[in-house]
Amino acid sequence: MPGSRAPELLSHAESALARRDYARAHELCLQVLKTDPQSCRAFTMLGIIAADHANHVKAIDLFNRAIAFSPTDPRPRAHQARSLLALNHQDDARAAAQAAAGLDPQDALTLDTIGVVFTRTGNHDESIQFFERAIAAGARSANIHYNLGAARQFLGRFDAAEATFREVVKRDPDMHKAWSALAQIKKQTSDDNMIPALEALFARKGDDPDCALHVGHALAKTYEDLGQPLPAFEWLRKAKTPKLRTLGEFEARDAATFNAAERTIGGGSTSSHEDSPIFVIGLPRTGTTLIDRILSSHPSVQSAGELTAFSLLVKRQVETPSPLVLDANTLDAAKNISFAKLGADYLQAARARISAPRFTDKMPFNFFYAALILQALPNARIICLRRHPLDSILSNYRQLFATSFTYYNYAYSLESAARFYVQFDALIAHWRANLPPKRFTEITYEDTVTNLEPSAQRLCAFAGLDFDPACLAFHENVAPVATASSVQVRQPLYTSSIGRWRRYEGHLSSAAQILFDAGLLTSEEFASAQNS
Repeated sequence: MPGSRAPELLSHAESALARRDYARAHELCLQVLKTDPQSCRAFTMLGIIAADHANHVKAIDLFNRAIAFSPTDPRPRAHQARSLLALNHQDDARAAAQAAAGLDPQDALTLDTIGVVFTRTGNHDESIQFFERAIAAGARSANIHYNLGAARQFLGRFDAAEATFREVVKRDPDMHKAWSALAQIKKQTSDDNMIPALEALFARKGDDPDCALHVGHALAKTYEDLGQPLPAFEWLRKAKTPKLRTLGEFEARDAATFNAAERTIGGGSTSSHEDSPIFVIGLPRTGTTLIDRILSSHPSVQSAGELTAFSLLVKRQVETPSPLVLDANTLDAAKNISFAKLGADYLQAARARISAPRFTDKMPFNFFYAALILQALPNARIICLRRHPLDSILSNYRQLFATSFTYYNYAYSLESAARFYVQFDALIAHWRANLPPKRFTEITYEDTVTNLEPSAQRLCAFAGLDFDPACLAFHENVAPVATASSVQVRQPLYTSSIGRWRRYEGHLSSAAQILFDAGLLTSEEFASAQNS
């Protein structure tokens, strides 16, 4: 291309891409490639365009071409890592991000992309420096500041996280994720709360289902902190109703998945006899993070966090056509997989981030895979956390889960959450009857928080560990927590969550009816839940 025309067109393309004018950016990149077919910048931008349209296979091919033409440019490697992550290739994504980091990136977008990949693959300590460097490089994006705040929160740096989230809402007063994070990060008080700002944002943007979710949940949490459960409950309803209307039918799919999970008992060859993995399973928001922190405070145990490795490795072997990692067809097809390969591949993936002799995997929804886990890893331990049915469904209803995952659709209404709990209870009863008791056990949240030391001793004994007093000081554990419990588990043990459902008596009547009909509530509990 004559003169300096290519750099000029590439700059215009980058500006178009920044404002999401994809058609113009694409057109300019193609113009450059006509005369400079080895332009790394053009292929990188085309890859970003493909990735932004969820065509990650094509994006990876374009990034590979960019890398071939300019092996020392960190940008295509960073964005390739993002696409690998979207395709659930976490180990490859982490490796690509590390390769990009080693090439001394300087621009804010590349630095932020590397940080995001590190965060989503559990490397929270590493992620922070890249977000901070992105901001130092002049990043104006409120989203980059939000990413930094989230990473600081995961690491327990709550004051710094709060300051960062406040910077986010200064830059973008409509960023609902940051307002939600500010409400969650500390207790709101009558003298220090954000009710006017949150209500104003809901009035402006409440027709957006995702915004309604975040802002409504923030208001609900605020009113709970103020000791006003009924306004809190009303805000939960306002928060969830718009999203629930968009979901369509999902309960039949959930029921089919539960039924398929029951059919995974038995069959198949076994794999490694290594006893290092300790799986902590159960419904989300019922205390699984607490159990994980108790165990991982033991000097011989390290938390691997909520690993997605087991479910992804099952999916890769069966190659069912559904885009869902977890569904009935995938579980049914899993009967014919190589359990030896599954166990070996899982341990390899886990060991990439673990240095201790033993480790915990706290992915709650692994309760669907309990039988498959023990076929692939027969010496693994599985600890299922149980909690009172009404507290369980209320805690799920109160939680703002990731909106991109359909597995949490049940939590948008109390009735669907109750039906989900009934199926969960039946599945756990099936595991209790069919899995070896030396490898599968249950523990209750209520017993753990009221009898910590004997519960911790029992957990250690089941896991094959000598008891260590450090397990009682779980709140002093400095390891990252990338779950909704990141604030709570850094506090000493408290019992205020036991029987929380009684604050909402009368509002839980329809859910209580479902649980009572399934034999999961006493007559007294059912009567109490009906009171207005």
